[in-house]
Amino acid sequence: AEKLKDVLITYFDGIENKDFKKMTEATTDDFILYEMGRVWNNDSVFHNIEENLPFTVEYKFDNFKISVDNMSGHMSYDNNATFVFNDTTKQSFSWIESAAFRKSEDGWKMSFLHITERHEAEK
Repeated sequence: AEKLKDVLITYFDGIENKDFKKMTEATTDDFILYEMGRVWNNDSVFHNIEENLPFTVEYKFDNFKISVDNMSGHMSYDNNATFVFNDTTKQSFSWIESAAFRKSEDGWKMSFLHITERHEAEK
């Protein structure tokens, strides 16, 4: 389970550092990302990051629920992020996320990531 967390954190560290090589190494060749109705792959994620430069981001993960067997794994967790764009505009986000992982000859890789913005239930 800790190995899956390491892969996930490596991917998000890649976003924080705009390190596309690190992101690619953490994912399978057929990696896909669903984010609030949009479908991405690594190339489109990289392009989006480049379009929104300059920015800084800090991620905080918690409430991990992880299941893993010999060749595959799944996790769900909460992700809270704070972005700062152009050194001035600060935005905070709270997401509910899930990720799928496959074991390969190179170790564990993330194959799928689903991101949904958290909304409080109406009372």
